[in-house]
Amino acid sequence: MDADHGRAPDGDGRRTAAPTAPSAPDSRRNLLLAGLPDAELQRLLPELELVDLALHDQVLTRDEPIKDLHFPLDCVLSLMASAGGGDQVEVATIGYEGMSGLPVFLGVATGPNDAFCQVPGRALRLSAAGLRRFLASDGALHQSLHRYTQATMVLLAQNVACNRAHRTEERCARWLLQTRDRVGADQFPLTQEFLAQMLGVRRGTVSLTASVLQAAGTIRYTRGVITVLDADALHRAACACYDIVQEQFQRLTRAPAT
Repeated sequence: MDADHGRAPDGDGRRTAAPTAPSAPDSRRNLLLAGLPDAELQRLLPELELVDLALHDQVLTRDEPIKDLHFPLDCVLSLMASAGGGDQVEVATIGYEGMSGLPVFLGVATGPNDAFCQVPGRALRLSAAGLRRFLASDGALHQSLHRYTQATMVLLAQNVACNRAHRTEERCARWLLQTRDRVGADQFPLTQEFLAQMLGVRRGTVSLTASVLQAAGTIRYTRGVITVLDADALHRAACACYDIVQEQFQRLTRAPAT
């Protein structure tokens, strides 16, 4: 794998449009923010910037101080781990259910992973210092991030089990459903290279798998664009890991146990 894949050419890794202030409805697209009481969300909004992330924009750099966190609204971020020898392997993706820069919440200034935007879209940016200030009040966001940490642990463990136990076609259907959920649309850009990274297979295997799903009438895949034609059929083709992970992240919007 090319060690430079996904690296943005700009000095700070960003090619975003000028940031703008988000609205409360925009913010509630992200599940971590959706569960906040109105008063708490209104206090947080001035700290947030609405930004557009382009393909391959870098949001985290391994072993460097985490300056900003991103709450995706309809983009998808890819979390990469070093495999030695300059290679990188994707270990997780982050969408509207979560946040990049989780180590900041856990009290760590740096992290071991790079993170890039792999499906372009919008995100809310929050400085690491802003998060620390906001969490000093110990409100609902603090509780939501604890639940998100637990859900992320489940996701990472489920990915290991999924890669070991399920066929490529099942895993591909799962990833496509998750991406559809995250972008909030039936059509989205998705390169074969990115899909191969997500599934841990060669691009030729991705082409063959996509052909099987296309022949079944569940998707159309042309020129790096996926169109989900039958979400129910795609759900039936996916492994059970999709529902297991979805349940974990849906809990983020529920009231914490007392």
